[in-house]
Amino acid sequence: MATFRTVGTEFRHESDKVKGSRFLATLVPVDSEAAVEAALKRVRAEFANATHNCWAWRLGRDAERFRYSDDGEPSGSAGRPILQQIDGQDLTNTLVVVTRFYGGTKLGVGGLVRAYGGCAGEALDRAELTTVRILRRIEIRFAYELSNAVQAVLAAADHELVDSDYGAEVVMRLDAPEESADALVTELRERTAGRIEATIEPAPE
Repeated sequence: MATFRTVGTEFRHESDKVKGSRFLATLVPVDSEAAVEAALKRVRAEFANATHNCWAWRLGRDAERFRYSDDGEPSGSAGRPILQQIDGQDLTNTLVVVTRFYGGTKLGVGGLVRAYGGCAGEALDRAELTTVRILRRIEIRFAYELSNAVQAVLAAADHELVDSDYGAEVVMRLDAPEESADALVTELRERTAGRIEATIEPAPE
């Protein structure tokens, strides 16, 4: 079954202070780089008085895209440890921002790695994580006399009806599990002797 794991809802967690510094993690489910940028802009605005807003994200159904930022902290001390926590939970379509309010004592690179990674890890351990089933949108068009044949196929298929239009012909849009979408379209064509038009939207990124 084609699935991926992500953060179910936006979540926030503040860890214990580290030598006076506060660390606050914000977890955001995202599905595009535009969504990432919007979330980052919102968090930065909310914590404009923070010393640093360090972050990491991973995107894509195959988790192939990622970025991270130390936001002025020493290189490798913040963004990468946050990303490692995302990867440790096998997540994608997830943004984690860890906000720091400096407490007056420097932590050193090792201390920062532990603080940023630890705050992100604590937040992910407490957050609602969810497994998302990957669906494909299918549009089918057919004459009214084919309705019984189409409904017979759909009655035995795993799908979710999105909407339908009944005009000069019937137009239905439905979501089916990615792994069975092609087989469903093939079955519809076979049962209607090729008299149905069916298209599957391209796979999401």
